[in-house]
Amino acid sequence: LTHCFSSPDAVRVNGLPLHGGGGPVDLAVGDEVSLLLLGSRYGFVAEKFVACERGDKVPGSCEEVLVLRAESLRKRLRAISESQDPLSFLRDSHCAHAGVKKAREGGGLLCQENPVNSVPQDNLRQQECNSDQNRLEHQPDVTNEDTVQLPQRSKRCSNVELKGCSNGNVEQHHTEGRYSDGSTFFLNRLTSIRPEMRAEQRSGVTLPQLLHPIGSLLRVFIATFTSDISWFLDYCKIPQYLPVTIACHNKDRCWSANSENRTAAPFENHPNLLLVYPRFPEVIAFGKDRKNQGVACHHPKLIVLQREDSMRVIISSANLAPRQWHLITNTVWWQDFPRRTSPDYSGLFSAFEGPKSDFAAQLVSFIGSLINEVPSQAYWINEIAKYDFEGAGGYLVASVPGLYMPSPCYLESNYCLSEKQIIHTKSSHRIFLGSVQTSVVGLSHRFHLPSDAGSQLKALSVFLGKCRGNMHGTTEVILKRNTNIPADANAVSVLVADLDKFCEEDSVQLGFLPREVAKWVSPLSDTGFFKFSGFIYPREALEAAFGATNTKVQLLMYVSKGPEFSQISGLIQDEHLPSLCSLVACLKRSPGLWRLEEVLSHFKWPETLETDFMYSASSIGTSINPQFIAHFASATGKRSNHDVDSEESDPEWGGWTAGHELKKPSISLLFPTIERVKSAACGIQLSRYLLSLPEKTWQRLRSTGIFHDAIPHPHDRIGHPMHVKVAQRRFRSRLGGHSFGWTYCGSHNFSPAAWGQPLRPTSKANPTDATRGAPSGSRLHICNYELGIILIAPPPGMSKEGNGRRHGIDGISLPFVIPAPQYKYSDRPATPLAMRQAMAEACIPQSDLSEETDEDIPDEDDEHVVELSDCCPEEKEEEKIYAETLWGQVDSSQSQGKDS
Repeated sequence: LTHCFSSPDAVRVNGLPLHGGGGPVDLAVGDEVSLLLLGSRYGFVAEKFVACERGDKVPGSCEEVLVLRAESLRKRLRAISESQDPLSFLRDSHCAHAGVKKAREGGGLLCQENPVNSVPQDNLRQQECNSDQNRLEHQPDVTNEDTVQLPQRSKRCSNVELKGCSNGNVEQHHTEGRYSDGSTFFLNRLTSIRPEMRAEQRSGVTLPQLLHPIGSLLRVFIATFTSDISWFLDYCKIPQYLPVTIACHNKDRCWSANSENRTAAPFENHPNLLLVYPRFPEVIAFGKDRKNQGVACHHPKLIVLQREDSMRVIISSANLAPRQWHLITNTVWWQDFPRRTSPDYSGLFSAFEGPKSDFAAQLVSFIGSLINEVPSQAYWINEIAKYDFEGAGGYLVASVPGLYMPSPCYLESNYCLSEKQIIHTKSSHRIFLGSVQTSVVGLSHRFHLPSDAGSQLKALSVFLGKCRGNMHGTTEVILKRNTNIPADANAVSVLVADLDKFCEEDSVQLGFLPREVAKWVSPLSDTGFFKFSGFIYPREALEAAFGATNTKVQLLMYVSKGPEFSQISGLIQDEHLPSLCSLVACLKRSPGLWRLEEVLSHFKWPETLETDFMYSASSIGTSINPQFIAHFASATGKRSNHDVDSEESDPEWGGWTAGHELKKPSISLLFPTIERVKSAACGIQLSRYLLSLPEKTWQRLRSTGIFHDAIPHPHDRIGHPMHVKVAQRRFRSRLGGHSFGWTYCGSHNFSPAAWGQPLRPTSKANPTDATRGAPSGSRLHICNYELGIILIAPPPGMSKEGNGRRHGIDGISLPFVIPAPQYKYSDRPATPLAMRQAMAEACIPQSDLSEETDEDIPDEDDEHVVELSDCCPEEKEEEKIYAETLWGQVDSSQSQGKDS
């Protein structure tokens, strides 16, 4: 046995420290080996030894596998301790007479006050590490809040041993925090790289360092895909009563329509820890039916740390799991933002205006989309308003699942919603905050009643004929509060009238706002915080009224500052926070590819000066093709140097098309070859459920020459898998100065599921699509929740910040070698097929690791065809029932009014 730890007490054999420079020491069957790692001591018993032929292969470090073995053993023992009937559990597992004892009492001591029986050597489940074949068999994940438990020998710790059971050298780097101004990103610190071998002593960061000091935290918000929450609580020493919100992925819960499935609180020892499962919208489900589920994934990696004087925002590519932070290279960006003297609610609604930061608006919108259906967590919106994000070093890029259409320009409205009466008021662009895409419910009930359907349809046609349309094909409608309807005190009616000489009696009611929209619109309007006005597409309303279509009638609702907006900080109460959260979550913002274009189009990128354009991702989507690559490149500002006329005639995507992409590929995709994965320190296992490039995608794009090998950088990370999602486009200066360009890092893999699939109308599409305000009828179909950051080093003369401070792109160290070597003819990427074949060739059992993996191959089988004609939602049954109930009470109240 050899080891490379600097601490003389890091490894013990049969309870005695392994001295002598780390070995070698001979082991015998039955020897117990314990390892001090990250403040905890882990152990195993040698059951047998397997000889192997190394040939000419250079021996490699097996520390990574030791960590995984210890982690797997820890989970196995935790499962035993948490079983309701441990004896039966042990008997069923062929581990009779085994004993366990908690090992982290008082800071990770491997000591015990009372002796317990050891695990019999012949019954301990074997975890083999063959350093040649890198064989590793995992135990199933068990996630709970209890502390780690380990098998122990029947002996007491002496005073000398107690001293050696402290945190040790492994945790010395946890005692201090780290600072970042947000101008670059860093890498996580790999535990398998010895300190004296690290090439980036200052850049490697640990999770405890990011959370330091724990004692000053007020609350924590986390968004992740996979997670080992027990490990997080233990490893970062999270206080029992610290409020922690963790938004995570669960396919069944996220697709469920049941509000009870939105949250879970499984940790009794941490009563203020809540798990949140954000809902996937029905519009992206197969067949528009939530029961069918669909392609969707909650995939961001976000941590928000609130302290009294600052708020830290951390965006990484690492999930909340030990292997992601200890054994696999990931990017980490963070920045601290100071507390304001008073909350600023205007910043939560700011739009992108070039150098001016909209960081707060993007952050609150994304978090709001995750907690929108969890009222108890709405306070996060209010807390974010207390901090100043003006000095953000980058621009947030978020993706939220849904079907999006571009927002039309600001439209001047004449009427706004009010609690007591319909208010005639001229809106102003100065107080405009944004728009919300919603619908009108109840048309089918109103206009299909045989009693007066004809007269109602005639009146509706007359009013819509008189309405003044605008350049976007919409016309203003009147929103009216219905406070006298018992079924819903928040009900809002939608009326059509002649706005030039409006009289409420001389109007036609189309229907109502949906219940889930009215429940937050009405309170925010009643308080005077916000004003709401509405617009519809007249042709769409007439078609629905005549029964020509079953699709919803869209309503574009504009939001402006209300008379009490400036007083929100003093007037807002806890009961207002869920409504405020719903508003910021529903406000239309540019997602995915459109956000990328929104940010980068502010700068002029000289095409002829481009030197590099690359994207490294651990997953490349199934439906990647030249058309999507052209969409992505164009969104980043890529333009053709010729054919200027076609550029002017296609303003939506500029001049870069799939045709240009086929002639001259715009981007280099970095993905490891199968040979690189096979030669990794732990072989194929760590990469098998980390990397995803479908074989058919590789075969489709093989001839394009866009694939390049992803070689880790710095050199000490070679042999360790990368889970980074990093893109960069770089330009040289005309005058020989510093290079400039932009860099992205975050959670977005290179796929339409993450960035969005642009859709265009087909021959089957609704003919009103062309009049709905979307350029050429285009829309964006997004499957995943994602979050990243764009760091911009602007071209000379275009400072990103008002104070003239420039971020240099040369100061950003990429986690891979550049220029990345292009694939040779014989090279093949590490596709799932290639990895399975390599494991078979090496005689490695195809063990089912899918239950054990804490990584993150998102559900991105996004090759199904989505057409605009398939994306027009119909009115739900519960919406029809809601509208019919309201109609019945409205008609009843009107009849009573006439009788009186």
